Amino acid sequence: MPTIFTLIYFLLIRTGQSVQTSLTTLNPLQPIRQWLNTITIQHPGQAHLLCQLIPAQCPFARDIHLFGRLWIHIPPLCKLNPFYEEVISLRLRALCYLADVCDQDIHRYC
Repeated sequence: MPTIFTLIYFLLIRTGQSVQTSLTTLNPLQPIRQWLNTITIQHPGQAHLLCQLIPAQCPFARDIHLFGRLWIHIPPLCKLNPFYEEVISLRLRALCYLADVCDQDIHRYC
């Protein structure tokens, strides 16, 4: 039995559309991703605020110990965020702005 993706692929071929353009039109999060990628850092205050708001590592990863033994490990859930890569990239751009353009020490954000 063919999967839904196979059926969509054959429908796209019949209508003459390319698979790549159709898949990008199906992604409703793409405009937000593009907006996050086009944010430019222009002021040191803006860069400091972004570095303070966006954590350096996922705050949700936890190890739960009971009676001296590891019982549960909760993995980092940040990867479930659909904008994870874009937000981390924005934080990196803010850090680079502070270090390269403003010549400020960024060790407190690492």
